[in-house]
Amino acid sequence: MENKWDAHPQQEPCSDNSLVFICKLPIREGFHSLERQEPVQIKLPAQCSVHQLRVRLCMLAQENNRVSEPFALLDPERYSLLYRKKEEWYEIYDDFQVLRTLDAPWFQGTDGLQTVCVTVLAQKTISEERIRFQGILNELIGHDLDSSDNNRLSELGYTRRKFATPRREELKNRDPIAYATEPWTTSTVLPNDQQGYLQRKLSVIIYYNSLNISIKTDLTHTPSDLLKIFWESLPKGDLSFEGWSVDHVLKVCGREEFLSGDFKLLDYLWVGHCLKNSLELHLSVVAVSSLPDNTVSKEYWPLVDSVTGLSSSHEELSLRGKEVEDIVMISLWDCERKFRVKLLGFDIPELPSKAPPLVHVEATIIYGRKIVSSVCSTRKEFTDEVVWNIWLEFDILIRDIPHGAKLGLTINAGTTEGMSIKNTKSNSSKVPDYQKGKGQVLYFVNLQLIDHRSLLSKGPHTLHMWAFPEWDEEAFTYEAEKLSTATNPDVAKSMAITFMLDRYSFPVVLPHGRSSSFSGTSPVSGSSTLDLSGESRLSSPSNEAPATTPFTKTGCFRRLKEESVHYASNLPQFLRTVDWMMPTVVQDVHWLLSNWEPEDIELFVALELLSVDFADMKVRRLAVERLDILSNDEVLKYLLQLVQTLKVEPYHDSCLARFLLKRALRSRRIGHFFFWYLRSEVAGCPFFRQRMAVILEAYLLGCGEAMLTEFQRQVQVVNCLHDVALAVKLLYPDRADLPSTAPQKLQDLLEECNLPSDFQVPFDPRVRAGSIILKDCKVMASKKKPLWLEFSCIKSEAPDSPPVGIIFKHGDDLRQDMLIIQTLMVMDSIWQEKGLDLNLVPYGCISTGYNIGMIEIVRNAITIASVQKSEGGMAGAFKNNALYDWLQRKCPFQEKHFQAMEKFVNSCAGYCVATYVLGIGDRHNDNIMITDQGNLFHIDFGHILGNTKSFMGVNRERVPFVLTPDFLYVMGRVKGRPSLYFKRFVDTCINAYLSLRSQSRLLVTLFSLMLLTGIPELSMSQDMLYLRTALQQDQGEDEARNHFLQQIALCEQKGWTVQANWWFHLMAGIK
Repeated sequence: MENKWDAHPQQEPCSDNSLVFICKLPIREGFHSLERQEPVQIKLPAQCSVHQLRVRLCMLAQENNRVSEPFALLDPERYSLLYRKKEEWYEIYDDFQVLRTLDAPWFQGTDGLQTVCVTVLAQKTISEERIRFQGILNELIGHDLDSSDNNRLSELGYTRRKFATPRREELKNRDPIAYATEPWTTSTVLPNDQQGYLQRKLSVIIYYNSLNISIKTDLTHTPSDLLKIFWESLPKGDLSFEGWSVDHVLKVCGREEFLSGDFKLLDYLWVGHCLKNSLELHLSVVAVSSLPDNTVSKEYWPLVDSVTGLSSSHEELSLRGKEVEDIVMISLWDCERKFRVKLLGFDIPELPSKAPPLVHVEATIIYGRKIVSSVCSTRKEFTDEVVWNIWLEFDILIRDIPHGAKLGLTINAGTTEGMSIKNTKSNSSKVPDYQKGKGQVLYFVNLQLIDHRSLLSKGPHTLHMWAFPEWDEEAFTYEAEKLSTATNPDVAKSMAITFMLDRYSFPVVLPHGRSSSFSGTSPVSGSSTLDLSGESRLSSPSNEAPATTPFTKTGCFRRLKEESVHYASNLPQFLRTVDWMMPTVVQDVHWLLSNWEPEDIELFVALELLSVDFADMKVRRLAVERLDILSNDEVLKYLLQLVQTLKVEPYHDSCLARFLLKRALRSRRIGHFFFWYLRSEVAGCPFFRQRMAVILEAYLLGCGEAMLTEFQRQVQVVNCLHDVALAVKLLYPDRADLPSTAPQKLQDLLEECNLPSDFQVPFDPRVRAGSIILKDCKVMASKKKPLWLEFSCIKSEAPDSPPVGIIFKHGDDLRQDMLIIQTLMVMDSIWQEKGLDLNLVPYGCISTGYNIGMIEIVRNAITIASVQKSEGGMAGAFKNNALYDWLQRKCPFQEKHFQAMEKFVNSCAGYCVATYVLGIGDRHNDNIMITDQGNLFHIDFGHILGNTKSFMGVNRERVPFVLTPDFLYVMGRVKGRPSLYFKRFVDTCINAYLSLRSQSRLLVTLFSLMLLTGIPELSMSQDMLYLRTALQQDQGEDEARNHFLQQIALCEQKGWTVQANWWFHLMAGIK
């Protein structure tokens, strides 16, 4: 390509009605060089489409015999149209795009018209290399996207191409060394009881080749300071320290963790771990050149035009004053008729076994999770084919359909005699909880009314529906799945519904807004009064939106914007009152938010604005802009919820998806967990499988070769262990005790596995596991037969670490455990900001697929049940001093015993508050553990938010949290007598509880975002009621303090009931 093509000054297209395209045609057989061919020049009206440009190209090529198959130029699958901008090639992807909307490098031609250079490129046959690479991606994703991508303009095909833009932008700015050596740091200040660390010297041993030195360093030093100290001990050559240090980095021995950047040593997580556990810090000096290669494989696709080209302003699309030949598209806002759907009928290959005698179809328009209009058909007898052939008209104008609205169709069991077509409209009603009406809804499916290209859906549709599950199917949560526009992939067996939408002579497109002939003034119309205190007084819209007129009192409106920022915390409440079906009101809200800075919004507000309640694109964009301020640590903290929130987005390509993609490509830490969170959803959630898969593919295409290799190893481990777990379940299907031969059988199965020599552990990529230690592996005696697995640690210069312990579970949904552990980490960060270190143990836990996952084995820890049995046999549950005596033996020296008591009191307080606030149930002595150093912690979070467990109809839990007489005995609280340790426990509990209350909106929001996961005990908004009550959101601080003191007193009073429960557990082995 000649440089002269890029030399023209770039300008925006002018208002002239014609555009000029200078097109280079592909090489024809017999031509030896592309440069020898003169480009052709085509002049077209600006409102023509890309397809019309192709038609003109075809005609010219045919006339001049320039291309062997001129009609092939009409096929975008055979010939691409490209332009070059800022050193990148862009494909004009959408043949329906209007030429004037191309985001191309326009320049003024000699005739004064806007001109652009276009290259016509023949599509190459897919290479073997690309097929092989796509196969690797499909294996990592767990889904074959190519098999579903059979339409280039489908949402899937278009999104795959559009995600290349944010990926390349991020890769262009990515520093490969910083990416490969990203440190694990924290911005949390030291808790009060650890401030003394600042006065201590840290013992560091640094290794380099055959050399090593031991030093004592201040915690305020940086890694550069350590490298300087080490460099000074080396033989001096010609190279300066600056030149040497650029080529070297500090790595923690035996871990995939670096000390890089300009942080203080105190800010690194591993340094904090060493300080807390009185360990030496072992570091190796690594040459940057020896780091794994994180280059990105070749991009097979050019970028696509950044504008869809189908969405212009309303004035540009309006029919007024236009001749028919000038009309290209119709503005949605010009469509004054009511929206309607012609229900033709449905058919199903085989009727369900419990088919009701009569059925009817309900059609709804859903926005967010609100039903804005609904209409029902008449009842008909339920047979394998039912025909209606009737129009169902909604009480809503086409022009009022908002971006992101869905047409929901359900087939319901007939319930009312003489049911006829009915229409209802409500802006406040939410989609009903169909699970309460068991059997009412039989099948459902959704259709996006305005598609990913901003076009109104039209014409005939046949959609394959999802069967609505029975009440007891835990894998289904209508709160999430009702949002999906995916259709049932089981075409051969699923219910198919056929309907017709109105056709139009031209495409109907949603405008991106209205033109404004002035700047700096407010577009707020007289149709609304905005009140950010939480109320919105809105009047009814007229049939036509009034033209925007300038206001003279611009200072008044500027003041309104400035004042509105002070009510930012009320923004969600205010936006919930907005009638999003009124375009003028929506414009007012957009104007109000237009000058808000992301910093004006608190984090919990931004997270709340990403919930299912808020479907407006600009509202969600503002929330994402606030998230973009977060550090990698903070993004990682909320990543679990953010990935789930992708289900709320109307389209695959969204601001949130792009934000997460870019942050994952920027940070290997985020990218690792982003991969597993998405892959788990691809495997377990068919309703959003395609969306999660296309985002995951976009990430994998940019994460780098080294990351791809690591993911391949991890997936290989998961697949191998999955096969072994299935084989074990087949061998031992009963819940009875396992035979003595079970460990050997497991070891035989593992030995046959093709496990990699080493791999990064999915729940903690800083840990690299080596070969499996067969003799230490066993099957755990539990209903789901989890596998207890031990892997060797990686050899390094430092003393050997303990083996890497992993529990592999099959048959349990670990997402609930992940949520609780992540919430514990959020709580811990809240407490540490208040100067409290409550010694929580947020052990590793990750879902790696549908009902499979891994859990970290915490070393040097046993269950309370084991302690009780070791101290008093089966009667140990009633032995109040059992735990105290065990701790005394583990920590016989006075200083160690004092430290153990401190840890016990703090950790007991932390878990009492946490388990109460989160309503964690099923607390028995086999899922509460304690370390040799006195650190208490809880495991196995199968029951949350006040969902308790019963045995033979009797509620086993009668206390708000676990505070048994043996726990109190350790604190010196015997028969109610005063104790300094118990007083400290109570004070710590109160401080911790009040600290959480100050962040109650954040905690409630995090849980509400997880309503979309399908977790059985977190599936409805009502599940949030427990959390709000536990945090005493409606009470003052004094009332909340007294409330928690009452809970402590109740636990003391009824501690014997817990002991009795634990004794039954020991005797009967109740799990």
